Amino acid sequence: MNGPRPGVNRRNLFRLRSPAEPGPSAPRNEEQAEESPGAADLVRVHRPAMGSYFEVRLGARLPGAVDLATRALDLVDELEAQLTVYREDSEVSRLNATAHLGPVPVEPALFRLLEQAVNLGRLTGGAYDVTAGALSEAWGFTRGPKRVPDPVSLEHARARTGWHHLRLDPAASTVAFDRPGICINLGSIGKGYAIDRAVALIRDHWLPTSAMVHGGQSSLFALGSPPGRFGARWEVALRNPRDPERPLGVIRLRNRGLGTSGGAFQSFVADGQVFGHILDPRTGRPAMGPASVTVLAPTAAEADALSTAFYLLGPDGAREYVATRPDVAAIFVLEEAREDRPRILTAGLRPEDFLIDPAAVDLMTTS
Repeated sequence: MNGPRPGVNRRNLFRLRSPAEPGPSAPRNEEQAEESPGAADLVRVHRPAMGSYFEVRLGARLPGAVDLATRALDLVDELEAQLTVYREDSEVSRLNATAHLGPVPVEPALFRLLEQAVNLGRLTGGAYDVTAGALSEAWGFTRGPKRVPDPVSLEHARARTGWHHLRLDPAASTVAFDRPGICINLGSIGKGYAIDRAVALIRDHWLPTSAMVHGGQSSLFALGSPPGRFGARWEVALRNPRDPERPLGVIRLRNRGLGTSGGAFQSFVADGQVFGHILDPRTGRPAMGPASVTVLAPTAAEADALSTAFYLLGPDGAREYVATRPDVAAIFVLEEAREDRPRILTAGLRPEDFLIDPAAVDLMTTS
C-alpha cells in the first residue's frame, strides 16, 4: 500500500464527471459529506485512506446514504490496517516477517486476493508481481530516499522477487515463502481490492442502489447507473497530459472497474535521468512506458493490477491478453515531444465505452 496518508494522489490520471455535479474537490484531512436535494443529485462522502483519499457517491434520496457510505469507508480503513506494509502489526507485514519460516495462516479474503495476484502474475508473464516489494525498497519508493541502487543491492532484491516464490495452500489458507526476504506489497492491487469490498458492502444494502466508489482518482468501480438515469452509465474524463483542463474523452462505465497507471507521477532524477516508480519485476528496473494506461475490467482489483502490467507489456502485449478476455479493455495514451497532441491506442474497447474528443487527440487506433 502507499504511505501513511499524505493526502496526495498517487496517480491522478482521470477525473470523475457527472452532468449533475462538478468533479470532486481536493482531498482534505477529515471525512466530509456533501448532500444536495434532487432525485439525480449525489451524496459524496470521502476521507483520507491508503496514501490518498477514497470517495463514495450515492443517490441523495437513498435512505441512510451517508451512513452507508461511512460504513463503506470504515471497511476501507480496516483493510488498510490489514494490507499496509507501513505498519509492523498489519497482517501483510507479519506475513512478510515470518512466512519464510513455514506456512502462515491468513484471513480467507486476503488469501483469495493473494491467489488472484499470483494468477495475474502467471497470466502476464511476471509483468504484474505481488512480490515486487523488495525492488520498491531497493529503489527507495517504499520509504525513501529515492535512489538508484548499486548493482549488488539490485541483484539481491531481484533474487527476492517473483510470485513463484510463494507457496499457497488453499485447503489450509496458508502462505509460505521458499526463501527469506520475500516482500509482498499490494500497492498495485490493494486500492482496487478495497473498492471492490466497499462495493460489495453497498450491494448488500437492504435497498438496491447504485454507487461510484473511487480511490485517489486512479481506481474505481461504477455500480449500476447514476441515480435518476436508468440504464445510463457513470462517466469519467480521461486526463490529457498536454492540457489537464481539456480531457481526451469520456469513459462510460456500468458495473465495471477501472484502474489507471502512469510512470511520471512518482519519479526522481539521478545523473540527469528520470526514473519512474513503475518497476518491471522482470528486470528490476523502472520502465519507460506511455503517458498512461487505463484498464476496464470486471473488478477494480483486476483493473488496478492489469493497468500496471499493461504499462510494462505495452499495446501489443495488452492486445494478446485482451484477446482471451472479452470483458477487459485498455486505453493507452501516448505522448511524444514531436507530436502536438497525444495519441490513443485501445484494445478490446467497445464504441459505447469511450467517447473521444477528436480535437484533443492526434490519432486513435482500435483493435
